[in-house]
Amino acid sequence: MARYRNRSRGKHNLPIVVRFPVGGGIRALEHHSESLETFFGHVPGLKVVMPSTPYDAKGLLISAIEDPDPVIFMEPKRIYRSGKQEVPEEMYRIPIGKAKVVQEGSDITVVAWGAMMRETQKALKLLENENISVELIDLRTINPIDEETIIESVKKTGRFLVVQEAVKTYGPGAELISLVNEKAFLHLEAAPTRVTGFDITVPLARGEHFHFVQPERIAAEIKKVVEF
Repeated sequence: MARYRNRSRGKHNLPIVVRFPVGGGIRALEHHSESLETFFGHVPGLKVVMPSTPYDAKGLLISAIEDPDPVIFMEPKRIYRSGKQEVPEEMYRIPIGKAKVVQEGSDITVVAWGAMMRETQKALKLLENENISVELIDLRTINPIDEETIIESVKKTGRFLVVQEAVKTYGPGAELISLVNEKAFLHLEAAPTRVTGFDITVPLARGEHFHFVQPERIAAEIKKVVEF
């Protein structure tokens, strides 16, 4: 599917969207709870999308359907029923490959996506009295990455933190940190870092919450990076 345009030497495309739920947090069996963005984001020829809000889900899905190439559209299970949002009835599009600056700040850039956006926003509430100005970015698209938005933000804040639900090793956070090191190194005031799931199989229901990223962990890491 991902190689179709390349194999036809550009003569044919494959406009297909594959939707499926990902992630945990709903006490499903462990083999239904993994974050799969790394698997698909690694494949050249695939575009990989993960919305964090109903509004973004509709706009990104319309863009995915209209895209001439294959799009993997991943939907975090834990946010299916976690909140409500007004969504316009008319058609609108959110460009694939464009991140969203959810909140502007000057002390640190924090990037998250999918279900982790809600956990990160909860963490920012915990820091309301800490006098820390956070620039929060919703990545929206795992591949292609919106490099420009991220790099411009890091050049402004000088600090960078990634929050991902996926396990730590070989996750998207590592790619984002590498990007920042390559393109904004001289602007950094602290080492870029990440808050992630642990490098273990997702536990069964009773222990699931020990694996997933909690707002307290995110808030603590933000303070650590800012105070470096």
